[in-house]
Amino acid sequence: MAEAKYYTEEGLQKLRDELDQLTRVERRKISAAIAEARDKGDLSENAEYDAAKDAQGLLELKISKLQDIIGNARIIDESKMDSSKVLILSKVKIKNLKNNATMTYMLVPAKEADLKTGKISVNSPISKGLLGKSVGDKVVISVPAGNIEFEIVEISR
Repeated sequence: MAEAKYYTEEGLQKLRDELDQLTRVERRKISAAIAEARDKGDLSENAEYDAAKDAQGLLELKISKLQDIIGNARIIDESKMDSSKVLILSKVKIKNLKNNATMTYMLVPAKEADLKTGKISVNSPISKGLLGKSVGDKVVISVPAGNIEFEIVEISR
């Protein structure tokens, strides 16, 4: 059995939508491509048929992996989380003590990270340095550019 992975409701829904797309739309497309290639004659020398069968195998593998992920997924229950500390799904405003720049990040499961929208993986160096800390705490986080000192300004959900 695969280990349980944690997702937000939104993140799990995206996976379900992708699985639905693959099973309802993509399977039909590949079946049609196989049928079309089969109609072209001798299958032993039919490159289109071989390519379509390979694509079908890859699609089925992807579907199987998604089904496994969804089957082992767990939803994070925010109502049972301490809002005074930085935890997964916390929105954290931090201030760089060297240049006084402030940034706001939301700590999310790794598969849902998107830096453009301010969502960083809970496994990132910044997240690991912030986890368990409270407002007013100062933390030194080791990043590729060196050590940076931050102060936690605000924590919200």
